[in-house]
Amino acid sequence: MRIGELAALAGVTTRTVRHYHRLGLLPEPTRRANGYREYGLRDAVLLARVRRLTELGLSLDEVRDVLADDAGRELHEVLTELDGDLARQEEALRERRARVRELLRLAERGELPAEGPVSPELAALFGEMARATADLPGPEPAMAARERELLALIETTAPPEARRELFAALGSMGGDPAAVARMYEVYALLDALAEADADDPRVAEAARAVADSVPEEVLEGIGDVPSDEDLSGGFAEAFFADLSPAQAEALRRAMRLLAERAR
Repeated sequence: MRIGELAALAGVTTRTVRHYHRLGLLPEPTRRANGYREYGLRDAVLLARVRRLTELGLSLDEVRDVLADDAGRELHEVLTELDGDLARQEEALRERRARVRELLRLAERGELPAEGPVSPELAALFGEMARATADLPGPEPAMAARERELLALIETTAPPEARRELFAALGSMGGDPAAVARMYEVYALLDALAEADADDPRVAEAARAVADSVPEEVLEGIGDVPSDEDLSGGFAEAFFADLSPAQAEALRRAMRLLAERAR
């Protein structure tokens, strides 16, 4: 058989066959005088077995263990380990479906945020903030939407414990209409700096307003306030680069004020 015939018989692609050759899962067959590979029945049997093992969920390394005479791992051992892995995947899938169902319920109530999908907890916080500001005049400040995006990013990237502490602190604030209204006033001050330079005289007022808007419980949830050295490079550099010079300076100053409060 030629490689195309072998692949068709086993239900795989010729690219897969060549990949298995490179990994050593399928021995290279003898070649004809014209250089073409010549496959036999044993090659088809082995290739079909590799396919069955991979369809069970075994990695190619695990398949190699099963096929190797000196691997020291019998098929029963590999399948037992695989069964445990699948059980864990089933539990993870159940948790994911529960999360999706909760998000669908929020969507049906019109409470799914534009920044979604986020956790039901963060979606609830966004919903509380939206209700608390529903009667505020004027359009939503751009900085408010930016902060929701940042919170969604933090939820995705922060360690679980830090995430829980921060959102627990923010949750107490999100349910307080007066606190949210004050925060939106701060957003408006920052929005006003969107086209300003770092030496704009309004920077000091905005920095003080940002620092004063952070309740003690939220400051405790943040933990150690980053220093100026911590705010250079990596994520922090990208965050400040996304702001105007005046907005970035105002937030840097606010961080210094919060660090003084935290001492």
